[in-house]
Amino acid sequence: MGAAEAGLVSPHIGERCEEITFKAAEEVLGLGLTGVYFVMGNLRNRKDDEQFDSLLAGTLAGLPSFPSNEDFKSDPVLAGFRDLHTAVGRSNRENVASPENLLRLIRRTGTLPRINLLVDIYNLVSLRTRLALGAHDLAAVDGDIRLTSTTGAERFVPLGATEPKPVPAGEYGYIDGAGEIICRMETRQVEKTKVVLDTTECFYIVQGNRATDASYVWDAANELIALTKEFCGGDERILFGP
Repeated sequence: MGAAEAGLVSPHIGERCEEITFKAAEEVLGLGLTGVYFVMGNLRNRKDDEQFDSLLAGTLAGLPSFPSNEDFKSDPVLAGFRDLHTAVGRSNRENVASPENLLRLIRRTGTLPRINLLVDIYNLVSLRTRLALGAHDLAAVDGDIRLTSTTGAERFVPLGATEPKPVPAGEYGYIDGAGEIICRMETRQVEKTKVVLDTTECFYIVQGNRATDASYVWDAANELIALTKEFCGGDERILFGP
């Protein structure tokens, strides 16, 4: 599967999945950011599943240990996200890419916090690949989605927050038609589009960097689609890929 197939759609996928578009600004892609972006409709989210529990346990048991924070810097994929942050002048101490954040959490607690199956599935694939993955409830997304440089005027309410937080100009972010950031770099998702149990349509991000070639990112996207279908059903439409 590749970029030439962008726009493929299954019948009756859902109105939002059929109409939404995604665009990535050349200045952001020029930083070395790469990704596959797609939507899925007809999803049936659940709290948990015994078979998935076994799959996750096996993944956790096979993770590298990363005994210190310095060890994260030696992983080329995680280091690639650090390079992206440096390229836009952001501190890696204050802005940790989501896969590194997950690995740090597991090192500290020994487990992965469970949210719901749609979220747990993309977290599992993120752990396996060290890519930055995310899902956003399409019912809460206004208009279309752009990956672009921030101006500083965007609205940003991080996951778990109730009030907007400032975002400086010159970062990159995923922004909807209302000018709201739905994902800041690959470090913070937002309250507005969080996936809940009654979510039936999602916009998905599978993001890499200069250390991850196109086939690596596509393999992760295909794994995510397959696992989501296995445990939550659904039909996909590819919006963009390298």
